[in-house]
Amino acid sequence: MKIAPSLLAADFSKLKSETKRAEKAGGDWLHLDIMDGHFVPNISFGPDVVKTLRPESKMFFDVHLMCSRPEILLEPFAQAGADQIIIHAELNEKVPDLIWKIRELNLKVGLAVNPPTAPTAAETYLNKIDLLLVMTVNPGFGGQSFMEECLPKIQQVWEWRQSRGLGYRIEVDGGIDTKTAIECSRMGADTFVSGTGLFKKRDMKKAISRMRDGVEKNRRRN
Repeated sequence: MKIAPSLLAADFSKLKSETKRAEKAGGDWLHLDIMDGHFVPNISFGPDVVKTLRPESKMFFDVHLMCSRPEILLEPFAQAGADQIIIHAELNEKVPDLIWKIRELNLKVGLAVNPPTAPTAAETYLNKIDLLLVMTVNPGFGGQSFMEECLPKIQQVWEWRQSRGLGYRIEVDGGIDTKTAIECSRMGADTFVSGTGLFKKRDMKKAISRMRDGVEKNRRRN
């Protein structure tokens, strides 16, 4: 399993120290939500922020592009230090080229599906990706409540992975705390993005340990 603190919930006035805090607390990945104000109704940060943070951490940088034109951002984020770039299945006919371009940049490829989107939107690409992100809130803002109706979607993509012998990770993002991480892990999730559930805790190390222990004890077994 991987736990990925989401920088969107960090104190923006001290992103360097917040990144270091997440790593020292035991975070495996750093999740970076990139919002363009068009694909989602909010704006976050760009490649220069990632470039600034890269020397501060050895964590795997998981860059989630919630953007209408991700094609213009792939190379800048690759150069900034991204390890994986996630794009959205809702981009439809753009998806195959985007996957190819991310691979050409020698990065891992993630594909995300929003709550209203059926998992079949990602099904064609399952053998071409390293990670499938099931959004458990509608993207664009941090601190939202977990949507229980997304749980069957997690189970479906886990069943596809099992029946087809594939190896993509199953990531969840949105309202993730220890309780909801356990619920998702029972459906098959193995990678957990948490913003307010971790960064807003005074003792992030304790929060990560609690989440990790809860998931390990309750996760779905192959």
